[in-house]
Amino acid sequence: MRILGIDPGYAIVGYGLIENDNGKLRPLDYGAVETDAKMPTADRLIAIEQKITELVKEVRPDEIAIEELFFNTNITTGIKVAQARGVILLSCAKLCADLFEYTPLQIKSTVTGNGTANKTQIQFMVRSLLRLKETPKPDDAADALAAAICHAYTSRAVKRGLK
Repeated sequence: MRILGIDPGYAIVGYGLIENDNGKLRPLDYGAVETDAKMPTADRLIAIEQKITELVKEVRPDEIAIEELFFNTNITTGIKVAQARGVILLSCAKLCADLFEYTPLQIKSTVTGNGTANKTQIQFMVRSLLRLKETPKPDDAADALAAAICHAYTSRAVKRGLK
């Protein structure tokens, strides 16, 4: 099973594609979709939609795992990220029927065993679980891989009746 993890963003959208073969995870691809800060909001959203659509068509995932939003103190940034996330959800839903959403707490807990894990801990576990030689860059790609890993472990537990 091919799982595409997505870490939604406005400036940077992280993505990570893994293969799950009965719990044995293998990284296939990861990276980021970036938009130019000088572009108007509508143009950035169009660019995100186009690039995510191209990505999903290219990698043809069986399932997609998207991180839910966590709002911190900057509401203006949060609104733009929420708009981008809506575009990402719509693009993915049009191309893949199996779309799943996970909170940052769920992802951190599943991947590290600690719901308050920091970025370094998440990156370490992603690198370890996927047997990568280097930490995925940018950070958003590591977060997207973490979402895919979370889904691989969570969906497997659900299918086996453990959750």
